[in-house]
Amino acid sequence: MIGDGRANHSADLVVVGAGIIGLGAAYAAARRGQSVIVVDRADAPVGATIRNFGHLCIGAQTGDARRYADLSRDLWLRLAHDAGFWLRESGTLVAARHADEIAVLEHAAADGGIRMLEADELRRLAPLRAEVLVGGAHIETDLQTDPRTAAAAIVRHLAAQGVEFRFRTAVTSVAGRRVGTTRGTITAGAVVVAVNHDVDQLLPELADRAGVERCALDMMRAAVTFRHPLTAPLLTGWSLVRYGRFADSAAAGALRDRLHSERPDLAALDLNQMYTQLPDGTLIIGDSHATSSAPEPFQPEAAFTAFLAEAEALFDMPTPRVLERWQGVYAKAQRDFLIDTVEEGVLVLAATTGIGMTTGLGLAEENLTAAFGWAPAMEGTS
Repeated sequence: MIGDGRANHSADLVVVGAGIIGLGAAYAAARRGQSVIVVDRADAPVGATIRNFGHLCIGAQTGDARRYADLSRDLWLRLAHDAGFWLRESGTLVAARHADEIAVLEHAAADGGIRMLEADELRRLAPLRAEVLVGGAHIETDLQTDPRTAAAAIVRHLAAQGVEFRFRTAVTSVAGRRVGTTRGTITAGAVVVAVNHDVDQLLPELADRAGVERCALDMMRAAVTFRHPLTAPLLTGWSLVRYGRFADSAAAGALRDRLHSERPDLAALDLNQMYTQLPDGTLIIGDSHATSSAPEPFQPEAAFTAFLAEAEALFDMPTPRVLERWQGVYAKAQRDFLIDTVEEGVLVLAATTGIGMTTGLGLAEENLTAAFGWAPAMEGTS
C-alpha cells in the first residue's frame, strides 16, 4: 500500500483498478487538484498493462480510437518526462513481404503520417533478411515504452503527487458513490471503475449487456543477437489485417485471404506477428489470440514454436534463446470501448480490444472530463 499511513474514508475520486486506464483517471483528477484513492486487489499493476509489447500504436487507429490515441500520446510524453521512465518517439516499422502488403500500406499512406520505405532502407532500420522483403513503411507518430517499468514509475509519480494507492484491497461493491472494499467503505465524490475484463465480476449485468469476454494471448521474450538494434516496433502483414487504418480497405481483404490460405496454422492462432526490442536488447515476440468467457490457462507449445519459426524466417539472426513465456488477458467486446455511467457519479471505462496502452490515458482524460463536468487541467500542473 502506498500512502501517508492515514486511513482516509473519502476522496473526490475513487478509482477501482490500477491498470493504465485507472492510472489515467487518477492522473486526470490529480492534475485538477482533486483528492484520489486508487484501489486494486493486487499489490501492483500486474494485468494487461504490464503484459504487452509496450507498443503505443497511434497511427494505425481510426475513429474514436485515433482520437483517444492522439490524446494519449501527449499524456505519455508528459508522464515519461515527469515520472522518469523510458519512452521513445520511435514510430513503427512495417515489413512487407508481398506486393499485396505494399498495396495496403500505400492505401493507408495516402492519408499522411506513414512513409513508404524501400527494402534497403528498412533493413538499415531493422535487422531483417534481405531475401524476404519487398519494402515496408514507417508509421511516424507511434511511441514505445517498457510496460513493466512504465507502470511502476507512474504509480510512484502519482503517489508523490498525493494520490493514495490501496493495493491488496478488493472492491466488493459500488453503489451510490460508496465503494465497499475488503478494508472498509470509501465515500467518493465520483467513482471510476476501470477493472478491464473483471467488470463481469463487479458489474455482471453491465458486462452481459456489453458482451464482454476475455481475450487470452500468448507472448514470449527472448535473448537475440542482431547485427544492429531494432529501432522501432515492427509489424508484419498479419498486423495489417488487424488494425483499423489498414484492415478496413479492400486491399486488406485480399491480403487476409492470401494469408489465411497460405498459412491456415497461423490463422488458427489469430496471429499478430510483431516484435519490440527492449532497452536491455531482449526481444518481445507474439502474439496469438483466443476469446472466451473463461480462457484456459494452458498455453499450447504450438503457438510458441510458430512464433520462433516466424521470427527466424524474418530476422537475420541466430536462433533466439527464450527467457520468458506468459499469457496476457484483456477485455473484448463488439465495440472497441466500454463507456457507461451506471449511475450518477459512477463511470465505467474499458478498452474492449487490444489497444488499451495506446488509448487508455486519453480514454480516461476525455471521458472523465465529459462525465463529471471538469474544466481542462491547467498547464504546468502534474
